[in-house]
Amino acid sequence: MELLKKLRPLLRPSLLAAGLWALAAACQAEPLKLLSANAGGTPVDFTIKTQILILMTLLGLLPVLVLMMTSFTRFVIVLSLLRQALGLQQGLPNRIVTGVALILTLLVMRPVGLEVWNQALQPFDQDKITMQQALEIAQKPISRFMLAQTSKTALAQIARLSGEEKISNPQDHAFAVKLAAFVLSELKTAFQIGCMLFIPFLVIDLVVSSVLMAMGMMMLSPLVISLPLKLLLFVLVDGWSLTVNTLVTSIQAY
Repeated sequence: MELLKKLRPLLRPSLLAAGLWALAAACQAEPLKLLSANAGGTPVDFTIKTQILILMTLLGLLPVLVLMMTSFTRFVIVLSLLRQALGLQQGLPNRIVTGVALILTLLVMRPVGLEVWNQALQPFDQDKITMQQALEIAQKPISRFMLAQTSKTALAQIARLSGEEKISNPQDHAFAVKLAAFVLSELKTAFQIGCMLFIPFLVIDLVVSSVLMAMGMMMLSPLVISLPLKLLLFVLVDGWSLTVNTLVTSIQAY
């Protein structure tokens, strides 16, 4: 096991180089046409090296882009604020918070994912459409989902900053503009929901602190008394069910 751990950093670059070499060897036998562009209405195919560079860059950015184009941002921020309000920084690990947010994201994004799979990925896998066409088809349901969650104020602000304020139809905005406005709206919505969840536990902290001060027990940490009370309140009202229901129902239909 120790030998494998020492060799692992050396194996990863070797495997990556071997994969790139195999891809390049395959491309010499048959031209690789995954990405192309239009220059003045004339289709232009990228070279193999450029296509490999673009694909490797997209693979590195893909996880971040997928998370930012979904409701994961909203869910993970709200759950993190809830953990902070309960005072469970050590009792609720980051992996649990991220896992719950990821599961809820898969639940909410399932219709969008199925539409992207049926209309874009599956035809591309069957060589019916090119990758560029698949990306154009895939961004349509994703854009509808993002615009349904995006506030008009955020979209107008991002459009003004990007120089697209003259576009009246939200669907006609560039995908980057819609994505930026969606992220901004998600952050605002997440903090609004988190603030609503924070208030009851903040009241408990204030009451416990005031009682301890009135009793002259200033050396006793209020967290020792407030934490069990907050957990008891959270369990009695079935807090997890209420939180999950609030998060899922906050997603607007697209």
